[in-house]
Amino acid sequence: MSGAYEIRVRGRVQGVGFRPAVWRHARALALDGEVLNDGEGVLMRVAGGPGSAGALIEALRREPPPLAEIDTVETREWNAPLAPGFFIVESRQDATNTQVTPDALLCADCRAEITDPANRRFGYAFTNCTHCGPRLSIVRAIPYDRANTTMSAFPLCADCGAEYEDPADRRFHAEPIACPVCGPKLSHSLNGIARLLKDGEVVAIKGLGGYQLACDATNGDAVASLRQGKKRDGKPFALMMTDLAMVRRYCRVSEDEAQILQSAAAPIVLLEKVDNTLPEAIAPGLNSLGAMLPTTPLHALLMAQLDVPLVMTSGNLTGEPQITDDAEAVAQLGAITSHILTHDREIANRVDDSVVRFMAGAPRLIRRARGYAPAPVKLPKGFEDAPDLLALGGELKAAFCVVKDGQAILSQHQGDLEQAPAFADFRKNLLLYEKLFDHAPLAVAADKHPEYLSTKLGRAIGLPVVAIQHHHAHIASCLAENGWPRDGGKVIGIALDGLGWGDDGTIWGGEFLLADYCGFERLAWLKPVAMPGGTQAIREPWRNLFAHLDNAFGEVTPLGPLQGKPLTTIAAMIRSGTNAPKASSCGRLFDAVAAALGLCDGVQAYEGEAASRLEALAEHAIPETGYPFDVRNRALDPAPMWAALLGDLATGVHRARIAARFHVGLAFALAKLASELAQVHGVNTLAFSGGCFQNRFLFEQMLRLLEQSGLHVLTHSRVPANDGGLALGQALVAAAQILEGAMPCA
Repeated sequence: MSGAYEIRVRGRVQGVGFRPAVWRHARALALDGEVLNDGEGVLMRVAGGPGSAGALIEALRREPPPLAEIDTVETREWNAPLAPGFFIVESRQDATNTQVTPDALLCADCRAEITDPANRRFGYAFTNCTHCGPRLSIVRAIPYDRANTTMSAFPLCADCGAEYEDPADRRFHAEPIACPVCGPKLSHSLNGIARLLKDGEVVAIKGLGGYQLACDATNGDAVASLRQGKKRDGKPFALMMTDLAMVRRYCRVSEDEAQILQSAAAPIVLLEKVDNTLPEAIAPGLNSLGAMLPTTPLHALLMAQLDVPLVMTSGNLTGEPQITDDAEAVAQLGAITSHILTHDREIANRVDDSVVRFMAGAPRLIRRARGYAPAPVKLPKGFEDAPDLLALGGELKAAFCVVKDGQAILSQHQGDLEQAPAFADFRKNLLLYEKLFDHAPLAVAADKHPEYLSTKLGRAIGLPVVAIQHHHAHIASCLAENGWPRDGGKVIGIALDGLGWGDDGTIWGGEFLLADYCGFERLAWLKPVAMPGGTQAIREPWRNLFAHLDNAFGEVTPLGPLQGKPLTTIAAMIRSGTNAPKASSCGRLFDAVAAALGLCDGVQAYEGEAASRLEALAEHAIPETGYPFDVRNRALDPAPMWAALLGDLATGVHRARIAARFHVGLAFALAKLASELAQVHGVNTLAFSGGCFQNRFLFEQMLRLLEQSGLHVLTHSRVPANDGGLALGQALVAAAQILEGAMPCA
């Protein structure tokens, strides 16, 4: 390169210190020119000696700012004159086509400042720079400038203003920049809050993306008080720990897990428990703990005064979204605790903690929120001309997806839409993303289930609606995450979850699909079994146990978990088909086996509790063989498994071995059927999706068996396998059908 050039950089390049990085590299290369933010990303105009512009691009690729992600770089000649020197100029507001950066973990430099008595930010709970701090949680509009964030309420002091204007400072245009003189302030001292926690009190804390409830995790009475106040019977609590040394005191931590814990995203990581001194009430019946490190300077300063882990859970009543409003926190959390640590920086957008679990050596997102959203997923090859679309996901673990300019932008996790506050927040965030990304969709993609609130909302928007089958969307989500091209051909998709509305009007949940983005053929499934009571069967696993035994044997000898239950009524419901829809659900099979072993044979305290406890039990044993399954009329039949399982129960085989034999047998049967279908249909690639693939035992067993057979398996990592990733698949299916000219609008 020689002469003058205009260089366009797209990606995550705003609010991350990209312009100062350009400025430093350009000055080192003796370039003339300018750099600015605009609605497309970052724009540079540079002039220098031969090859110097190319050297600038290489330097930026080699040493980008820590939070930046460069997607594309475009270069063209620039013929207008450029003034001597290199300058950072004001942002230009025009059409929006850039990324919003996720909130990021406190960086090492800021951590050093808040612990240095000689630093003016010593002990300051809102310290940040361009390498860390709040982003999505405070932004209201694009461009990401201070005036468009909740920090606009805090005029900069002279010292912060000087840092903000200095391109050589790491706080140059760090929009949340603050200090004790001019920034947000806490309502109480952290010393006092630490004393309350040490005394066994529950404390509400205004965190980054919402209120949290905290207590001493080693204090059984405090944990019990928090459970009672929050009305959270059994769902595990996340723990915040001071540092990796504390995490290793309670959990087994691999180097990869340690790296994720300390990453800018700083998620909750599910880790194997190695210390049993914590109260069982932290994670009842499970072998793992959800651990995270301090995410903000407030948390870091608080944890530095404690030598124990804290329970750090969402500040809400169970089932409702995290509270973000100060007055609402006093009104609702006041019944749980009278100790509320708040501050005067507004939370613009609710953002919960992300959750990661390592399976088969890779991190797998279970919940995608803080630190990950709204980072986009690049659309695979063949979708370059996809129109702007909106996909609304499902009803549980809700998240929506915006398609724009070759990217799919998946929103943060927003909870259960059946809860009115969550549904209201869902609608609020739809408007926010429309503004942030200047988004005007051509059509809306939604689940085929006619009663999902997300589907009803989609029909009310007034745009064409593409109705997409639930499990097809799951498989398309996995394909999209893995960059499977639009013309990549068909795969065997294995979708295992609780339930989804099937094309035949029945409930599906254990599906083998021959699928691409445009469509699918249902090849095989788990044998459908009644769900007596409908949704009540999801809450009460014993109902599924009875139905499975009835399906397998036609006559049920009451096991211990079934004694005292209204079995005559349940049998009559199944015989008549009254409120007992049949479902090919893998999730309900797990519920039934868990109930047979006396796990959650009453009411599940949270979705997936029975399956989680069953997996935890299975991890205690290594069986010689798995239980048998059979295939009849394209249906995988668990009847032989039930005969063997009941035999083991009758002879006193340990429950852990029974649980393991079930997992191994199911994994073998699913993998064997998938291999046979792949051979019959001449397909070499398979895709796993659905919430049951969050079960590490099942996932790793199936993956090993299929890869040993020489098959290529696509799996989720950056997008949840559960319904939190559903909207991505819906978006890609709708885009493919539109591009093929076959959009079925309802």
